[in-house]
Amino acid sequence: MSSGGEIFAVVEQVAGLIKPVSYEVMHAARTLADQTGGQVTAVYLGNAPKEEVDSTSLLQYGADRVLILRHPELVHYISLPYIEALLSEIELRKPDVVLLPATIHGKELAAALSAKLKTGLATDCISLEVDADMGLKIQRPVNAGKAVSTLVFNSSIPKIVTLRPNVFRGPGPDASRSGEVEEVEAKIPKESLLVKIKEVAKATGKQLDITEARIVVSGGLGMQSAENFQLLEELAQVLGGAVGASRPVVDDGWRNYSNQVGQTGRTVSPDLYIACGISGAVQHLAGMSSSKCIVAINKDPNAAIFTVADYGIVGDVLEVVPLLTQEFRKLLNS
Repeated sequence: MSSGGEIFAVVEQVAGLIKPVSYEVMHAARTLADQTGGQVTAVYLGNAPKEEVDSTSLLQYGADRVLILRHPELVHYISLPYIEALLSEIELRKPDVVLLPATIHGKELAAALSAKLKTGLATDCISLEVDADMGLKIQRPVNAGKAVSTLVFNSSIPKIVTLRPNVFRGPGPDASRSGEVEEVEAKIPKESLLVKIKEVAKATGKQLDITEARIVVSGGLGMQSAENFQLLEELAQVLGGAVGASRPVVDDGWRNYSNQVGQTGRTVSPDLYIACGISGAVQHLAGMSSSKCIVAINKDPNAAIFTVADYGIVGDVLEVVPLLTQEFRKLLNS
């Protein structure tokens, strides 16, 4: 990496609200910039005027300046307009590094930008630092989470990296920080405006994204029916967490695909993962083994999930979960 180079930190927003994972990206960019003497640019895509963008929080979380790319087609996420808007600014400003969250949208953007710019890409990274020769060294899980690979980027610019959520959390905002806010009309070719969003249908209630949740309560076939997932909903609500599921549960239609944790689903790294009635197939373990604390509840004492659990409860999940909910509610209310 060049000393003093610019680092792009791409911001994810929904209906104008900045997603919490973006502040993790900001913290990672700030840490990297402090090692190189570089500058952090938070890149916000949307159509709101700069007065309506929460630039202050982006600056306080580590950005030196905020670049707002405005265009009517950036109100909702559509891949082609987002790709073109970012591509034009990257080619113009030539940042050393582009950091994005390893979310569904972030991974799609990163792959497309890497292909169009013919530059290096590292995905789902859990460590990011500058090595002795000013190269960008990253670590990422491989082989379904059984090992960690260490890579060093070559001299290609920009280096594109997606960061696993819940890994790069910083100390919080620094109210003393300030910086420049720039608003630019995004450059999007007409041939990229192929899709129009006519309506956005939202699910009822506010659902926390399992990849960003600090507590995840997941259920498997041991829950016995879709109706019994209400027990997990109640526990997650008490703890302020999200509800996940194993692949067989999703395949049976008990939960939406967005809830699926595993190699063919979504990867989570919460502070606490509670596995309820999940046997522990290797595909599921690949999606949650990096959780900081794992609690397993299963009536089979030989279930594979216990091999990765920090704490295990052998018992009927339909009896244990309500008791946990009751005790957590008492504890938190006191």
